Amino acid sequence: MSVRVAGGIIVLEGDCQVDEAEPLLEFLLANPGAGVDWSGCTHLHTALLQVLVAIRPKMLGSPDSEFLQKWILQTLN
Repeated sequence: MSVRVAGGIIVLEGDCQVDEAEPLLEFLLANPGAGVDWSGCTHLHTALLQVLVAIRPKMLGSPDSEFLQKWILQTLN
């Protein structure tokens, strides 16, 4: 699973596919105020991006993807 909770932080790592959107939403709703560490994220499906844009958690780190750094980072910070 590429979305998990570790020490009160939601971690996105590797290739985050569409089937991870619902668990991400559930983790965010169950852990209000939790930050999201996406420093290990290499791909983020737009379904997960929509969840992040809607909830606006504090994003931690910088994604491990040139595309995400160039085009998505600004949207979520």
